[in-house]
Amino acid sequence: MKSIIQQIAAKNRKLESDEKAAIRAEIENPSTSNNRRNFLKKTALGGIALGGLFKFSIEDAIAQTTQTVSRASNPSQLKITDMRYATTGVLGHTAIIRIDTNQGVYGLGEVRDGADVRYALMLKSRILGMNPCNVEMIFKSIRQFGGPSRQAGGVCAVEMACWDLVGKVYGVPAWQLLGGRYRDKVRLYADTPEASSEEEQLKLIKYRTEEQGYTWLKMDLSIGELKGIPGTVVNSKFWESNDKELNQWGDQSNYMSYGNTQHPFTQIQITDKGLDELAKIAEKTRNLVGYDIPLSTDHYGHFDVNNGIRLGRALEKYRLAWMEDIVSWELTDQWKTLSDALETPMLTGEDIFLLKNFKPLIDIHAVDIIHPDLSTSGGLLETKRIGDYAEEHGVAMAMHQAGTPVSFMACVHCAAATQNFLALEHHSVDLTWWESLVKTTDGRKLITKGFANVPLDAPGLGIELNDDEIKEHLQGNDKNYFAPTDEWNEKRSHDRVFS
Repeated sequence: MKSIIQQIAAKNRKLESDEKAAIRAEIENPSTSNNRRNFLKKTALGGIALGGLFKFSIEDAIAQTTQTVSRASNPSQLKITDMRYATTGVLGHTAIIRIDTNQGVYGLGEVRDGADVRYALMLKSRILGMNPCNVEMIFKSIRQFGGPSRQAGGVCAVEMACWDLVGKVYGVPAWQLLGGRYRDKVRLYADTPEASSEEEQLKLIKYRTEEQGYTWLKMDLSIGELKGIPGTVVNSKFWESNDKELNQWGDQSNYMSYGNTQHPFTQIQITDKGLDELAKIAEKTRNLVGYDIPLSTDHYGHFDVNNGIRLGRALEKYRLAWMEDIVSWELTDQWKTLSDALETPMLTGEDIFLLKNFKPLIDIHAVDIIHPDLSTSGGLLETKRIGDYAEEHGVAMAMHQAGTPVSFMACVHCAAATQNFLALEHHSVDLTWWESLVKTTDGRKLITKGFANVPLDAPGLGIELNDDEIKEHLQGNDKNYFAPTDEWNEKRSHDRVFS
């Protein structure tokens, strides 16, 4: 046996010698291009031919073949040492967190748009000293501090940053850690906010389709468009603000305002005239973009399921891709009523935390499409699980996203790894500086003609922060840029939820 190995080793040493001689000759050949010459030099310096391995012991051979593997981090000894943050001005305020480790490797996460960064900071004392590679264990230990909508922002930010760390220390993209990818690029739908006039909204739509190349649009179609048109809405005067608006976002100082009152409890109704006016807007948009582009709608106002059905029927002939959040997500039976009554696909989910809260909607097919926001639903792995559960029940998944490129890239990795995925929201199409908040670590563009480019080799989320650009776009009231947060180091409660 030894003589056979020796013969193979001798033969391969001869092959290695011939290979080196051929490389040297090609380098010295004047006709060899500079790019090719540089590549060959790196090959000669950094690699090792197969034959040379037989000179070494098994241990040395392994050391040689893995000499290009980054040893900046030892994953089994990794420990979380710090959490810091910077709050950007994206969508009013959206905070990015950075989780640091004892080996100089860090991970980036994001607290959902509009959420208080303290949702994340209060978790710092609970994760210090833990190994971020144990993502699921960390998530299970902190998920009790999450909740619907923005309340989950801190838990999801930590989970996101842990996956970025794991990818970096093992040298693989986050999608690989989720089980692999189904696609190399992720289709985006461009959010189109409600404009001051119908003409301005059409300009926004043209910008997205003709200049930016998006192949899927979502438009706001709210009863706010009916302002100033008499005879279109019933009971609006009771709810109007001082400027005659029906502001569905709510007045934080007034819990009983229109925007803070759930849909079934406003007794707002849309008249036939109002339905005709809203249908005209949908018709003009559909005529502009044609039928090759899916068109979704959102943000109708706070009215009950009956008016939702009436509006849905008025819009059915325009073949909408979906109607989103007609009523609040937890009203499962009402969603089932809507789905049974309308041909247009029904969709909800951006404010739902955890798979267990998606299951009631999926189990009875109360919606046709789920719509998790990864910064609320539980992070990358939980959202992947949500998508997989929906797939098993014949329900598709689109993804809501309205933050910085950090959460955007987390969504891209999850979307790439989920088979029943349709499209991911891009909410900042009109912010010319949005993409420049980060640098890709593999040189790719974030977005090309309405599709996000999946990092095929870049580890973790595949991005780093562009410090100067983020500093320029910090939220107005908080100019902190990853300053120390030592006041959050101490844990002051017993967190176990069972006796």
